[in-house]
Amino acid sequence: MNPTILTKLAIGLSLAGLSFTAVAEEVSLNTVSFTPKSAAVSAGFEKFIAAVNEEFEGELSLNWRGGPEVMPPFRLADAVRNNAIDMALISPSYYSGLVPSSTTSNLSFKTYEEILETGYYDRITEIHAERGLNYLGEIPATDVKFYLFFKDRIDSLDDLQGKRIRVFPTGLPFIEALGANGLVLPIGEIYTAMERGAIDGFMQGNLGWAEQYEDVVNYYLTPPFYRAGFSILVSQRAMDRLSPELREELQEYVRFTLGPQLDQSWGEVIAAGNAEVEAAGFEEIALNGEDADRYLQTAIDAAWDNMADQLDDPELTAELRAMLVD
Repeated sequence: MNPTILTKLAIGLSLAGLSFTAVAEEVSLNTVSFTPKSAAVSAGFEKFIAAVNEEFEGELSLNWRGGPEVMPPFRLADAVRNNAIDMALISPSYYSGLVPSSTTSNLSFKTYEEILETGYYDRITEIHAERGLNYLGEIPATDVKFYLFFKDRIDSLDDLQGKRIRVFPTGLPFIEALGANGLVLPIGEIYTAMERGAIDGFMQGNLGWAEQYEDVVNYYLTPPFYRAGFSILVSQRAMDRLSPELREELQEYVRFTLGPQLDQSWGEVIAAGNAEVEAAGFEEIALNGEDADRYLQTAIDAAWDNMADQLDDPELTAELRAMLVD
């Protein structure tokens, strides 16, 4: 065969190989969130997806498939561990049965960067790995805090005695320490439970839902408590598709660059939520002085006392509390 033809053929095959390699290097991961895309709290997830896709364009693409309509929220962590989905964006409390210490990230009044400096996220990664889960990082929302909402007026902490209050799992010890009865219910069941009188109130953030509850809520209690943050879990099968270099770059980006940005990105969402609460006519009942201090201290102490029981490891409990509270 003519040497020129051979040379052209070799060049052509080489170029084809390069083109094929470039396409094959991009990894697409299916991602599911515990909230619907339309939920206000999903604003942070949307920013996370967009930022990762832009930063790692050509290497990694996150395909946000949706929320509860794709998979029930309480099944997400197991689905990741079993390689049924690639990535979950999930509240730590939704898989506390699998990783009890996951919820410790909520039990703090520190900012994301303050917690990051303690080494907490490295430690919690190790703990997740012991349970067969890859913890990529957090979508932090320090300023998204939690309140108690009621139909009937609450004038003091004593009025909480015996009240039936919907909680997410992390908040249950706090409510019980206040003398109330906590019921763990999904977000979607709150309205019906309030309407039927099955609960007297509920624990929730204040993001983008108030107008839906105008006829069952009249009051909310302050000061707010805890901090929000959402875990990013990745399946082992998905991790195996990423090169070691990409894994390291992704984790560094999520924790040290994107994390602080996301933590500061909730201002407009929070303002909109507060405006909606005001428009709905909810009246603030503000605890002051010793009552407010006792309320917040009870929130922390009850949660960490329960965590100590759950972990049954005094050294680990003290280690994590020191990072998040002390």
